[in-house]
Amino acid sequence: MRDDTIGKVARQLAMSMDTLRYYEKIGLLPKVRRTEAGIRRYQDKDISRLKFIKRAQQMNFTLAEIGDLLKMREDPQHARTEVRQLTTNKLKEVELRLTELDTLRRELALLVNLCTASEEGCPIIDRIEKDE
Repeated sequence: MRDDTIGKVARQLAMSMDTLRYYEKIGLLPKVRRTEAGIRRYQDKDISRLKFIKRAQQMNFTLAEIGDLLKMREDPQHARTEVRQLTTNKLKEVELRLTELDTLRRELALLVNLCTASEEGCPIIDRIEKDE
């Protein structure tokens, strides 16, 4: 059974010790077991939960949404509908962001081409200054 210090866990998961303390403070991570000297000792269940949090963040879930997911994680069979709805909402946000990024990509490519073809001024600066 694992019994790691905060420093070891922070290095292992590429998280700061402040982040680990913060997750505990806001309740994403239940109170971690401490030694008599007050040193945090992380168990397997803590590491598993932290990995879940990190992966959910990589999927662009907010800390509040991750809190909801962690509650749903306790009884996933009965929370399937809620998990699916939360994930569907996140997917819609990502698809909207992708559309916005594609528009931005096309605009930036156009500006680079305009700049390459321009012999005077700077179309990029002009476009950024333009109030539309």
